[in-house]
Amino acid sequence: MRCLFPTLVAGLFSAAACFAQTAKTTDSNLVPGKFVEVTNQVGVHFQHVAPHTSKKYLIETMGSGTALFDYDNDGRLDIFLVNGAPFGDPTPKGTIPQKSGPQDWNRLYHQKPDGTFEDVTEKAGLQGVGYGMGVAVGDYDNDGYEDLYVTAYGGNKLYHNNGNGTFTDVTEKAGVGGSGWSTSAAWVDLDGDGLLDLVVLRYIQWDWDDIWCGEHREGYRGYCHPDVFQPIAMLVYHNNGDGTFTEEAHKLGLDKPAKALGIAIGDYDHDGHIDIMVANDSMVEFLFHNKGDGSFEEVGLESEIAVDGEGRTYAGMGVDFSDYNNDGLPDLIITNLANQKYALYQNSGDGSFTYASYTSGIGGMTLLHSGWGIRFMDYDNDGWKDLLIAQGHDLDTIEKTFPQLHYREPMLLARNIDGKKFVDVSPISGDVFTKRWVGRGMAVGDINNDGKLDAVVTENNGPAHVLINQTETGNHWLGLSLIGHKSNRDAIGAMIKITTSAGPQWETVTTSSSYLSSNDKHVHFGLGKDTAAQTVEIHWPSGVVQTLKDVKGDRYVTVDEPSNTETAAKK
Repeated sequence: MRCLFPTLVAGLFSAAACFAQTAKTTDSNLVPGKFVEVTNQVGVHFQHVAPHTSKKYLIETMGSGTALFDYDNDGRLDIFLVNGAPFGDPTPKGTIPQKSGPQDWNRLYHQKPDGTFEDVTEKAGLQGVGYGMGVAVGDYDNDGYEDLYVTAYGGNKLYHNNGNGTFTDVTEKAGVGGSGWSTSAAWVDLDGDGLLDLVVLRYIQWDWDDIWCGEHREGYRGYCHPDVFQPIAMLVYHNNGDGTFTEEAHKLGLDKPAKALGIAIGDYDHDGHIDIMVANDSMVEFLFHNKGDGSFEEVGLESEIAVDGEGRTYAGMGVDFSDYNNDGLPDLIITNLANQKYALYQNSGDGSFTYASYTSGIGGMTLLHSGWGIRFMDYDNDGWKDLLIAQGHDLDTIEKTFPQLHYREPMLLARNIDGKKFVDVSPISGDVFTKRWVGRGMAVGDINNDGKLDAVVTENNGPAHVLINQTETGNHWLGLSLIGHKSNRDAIGAMIKITTSAGPQWETVTTSSSYLSSNDKHVHFGLGKDTAAQTVEIHWPSGVVQTLKDVKGDRYVTVDEPSNTETAAKK
């Protein structure tokens, strides 16, 4: 890759960034992925509804999320897709858009034994209401069935999984409807009582504001910058254990006003308590440190993740919180808009992070791109977590003022080289990476149970895409499904360490991260050339530490939380 012109380098890059761009890449590093779109073949037919009006309402740009989860416990991942709704041009203040018919419904697709999907939305009772945004999956009542929380503009919905293929809207009883413009959400046990609590992000204070932004000439009106609007605090619902929740953001220290779009969890300082990362749009990023006493403190500035390498804010959108260099410490990556560079923060191990976009190569490969859904995932099972990213600008007029930038963009696949740098292998990884989409949400999971991680991607005002990973590799893998007993049943927040001949790897059990989306809760590890993990060490949210030895790979293993230090593993 060529270095950018010196004047641009001086303004946007350091010498290290230029070096990272031009560093020699060996052929051995260019291991292609192979992702194949099978959306039509497997029977997923979805069209996101996002009216584009002359008023350029900001909500038009945001897109929606998706979830990969097994709602009926048949061992196959199903797909949930969030949809928008129609609204007027203009739209009066106070309007809550409503779904006008089946074309606006959220959709649930059930995976059949032959790998195709059937639309079971009506049977399941998940058509939805309002202008949908995001989705979070978690078994909040520990009954063994995954429940759904769907965020929206104007009111959110909690759907309880009845275990018979249907869901019941329990929002009013649970007290989690919320207000305003909600975006991403996460299920996580904040206080260690074995019950999943719910963290719901909100974006801005906004009510169909008719403000002209951009050039005052026809065809050049643009969507307003978030700076025009005021921030708003997230909502945090404590699980009372009786089907109801209590909003406690202020009590927990989580009520700092934000312009929040993405959320991810991880124990960044290894103190045994789960922390929360929030990606903010065009203001400082937030890292909420869990103090272990039932409260949190925001430490973004102190931990050095609040801004980029030049001390500037950026349009934080998607986020992931995972250990990419296998040192046991979860790292952070946040997507943003073109000319900003996706922000990679390497965990320093002392409570702080180092901005690593330059030295890792991420800065050079993403400078002219806009990212949303993102996930650290080992596409070739070599034991190093790579990056898959959904891309597309938020401004549909961007090419009129910046011809080098694009509204529609291809996906990005970046290969992790020994935890030291990333190499863009998109051009050699299949036709999928030549298709230009208005990418937004993305969920990752092994859809066809072949040990390779797949993805579902949404477009703003466009179709969904089911991407199957057919990467040719001789590497092995191990999938783990944890069942909590004293801990929450999904084991969200558990930290897993595996050891192979190449060394250790770590991962946190979670369904959150990415953008507006919910990933499969199974934890996936690439084993490289090893056929088994020498050890699997599980740090359960309850505090129990469990160790399994010589765990054979190329299969999914279900692990039950033991009542004490005994081990309990079954296939």
